[in-house]
Amino acid sequence: MSVIRAASMAQQSRVTPGIEDMKSYLESQVADVSHREVIGPALPGSGASGVIVHGGERVASWGDPGVPEMAFSATKSVVSTVAGLAFDGGLLPDVHQPVRDTLDMPELTGPRAGTITWHHLLQQTSQWDGELWGKPAWADAGSLGPGSAPPDAPPGGGWAYNDVRVNLLCLALTRLFARPLPSVLREGVLGPMGASGTWSWHGYRGATTRIGGEEVPVVSGGAHWGGGLWISADDLALLGLLYLRDGEHHGRRLLSREWIDRTWSPCDHNPDYGYLWWLNDRRRVFPAAPPTGRCARGNGGRHLLWVDPERDLVIVSRWGEDAGGLLHEVSAAIS
Repeated sequence: MSVIRAASMAQQSRVTPGIEDMKSYLESQVADVSHREVIGPALPGSGASGVIVHGGERVASWGDPGVPEMAFSATKSVVSTVAGLAFDGGLLPDVHQPVRDTLDMPELTGPRAGTITWHHLLQQTSQWDGELWGKPAWADAGSLGPGSAPPDAPPGGGWAYNDVRVNLLCLALTRLFARPLPSVLREGVLGPMGASGTWSWHGYRGATTRIGGEEVPVVSGGAHWGGGLWISADDLALLGLLYLRDGEHHGRRLLSREWIDRTWSPCDHNPDYGYLWWLNDRRRVFPAAPPTGRCARGNGGRHLLWVDPERDLVIVSRWGEDAGGLLHEVSAAIS
């Protein structure tokens, strides 16, 4: 365990620079200069923190793992968890069904958008080309990637990492549940697991949808323009343990094994990706880490939830550079 402690201390020293001024930091992440305005709340970073859990026991921690931090695109994997709650609850029985068959959404009208399925949205293969809350899909900094397709490709025709399209999924899930997604997550997962009361989930300015005559807030699935999930390393580790334990917590099933299997099934257009989770099977996400790992990853790995069922291992790292080095050292020590 001395190797693990040393690795954790090294990670604490590799703090991401510039996180004290989060608005400027966020603006620097968006490539398109015409759409850099931050329209969601921003939380200054407090420094590197994290926790390592092996065999259900905490074996190391660094920084202050109880302090919430912006999760950036690690939020996407939590959106997948919420979708799983809809699936398990019968609200989403067929992921291959077009979303508009279930919901009346103006954003999904037309012959092309109308064929977008839940499966497309969850795998980031929707090819949706609209705009939400002033941010068009084409302006997202992460819109290109392996398996990408021309802009006019049909839904399911290619993979593209895109915050705006995940926000469309957040909007659809909010309408499906007919309530804010944070309440769904709290009731279905984080509450039963005993998470702290410090986490929160935010959307953009003006991001609401009208349900039953009331304006209901819609959260974002990332933080390219602010918002997203704000959560501590300790609470994020609970989510990792839920996936590690096949969706059970102290004998109570919170998420189905079937949904986890679907979540960790590779996308045809990008085998390194499942339902908003990264898969390291080909060792392309983190080359130095084992292929058995799956992860929720944000801001280039500076926010990481790593789950390795083969090693009974969960690693959470926040605002630390070289997460791949951390994964390699800890995994090698446990093998």
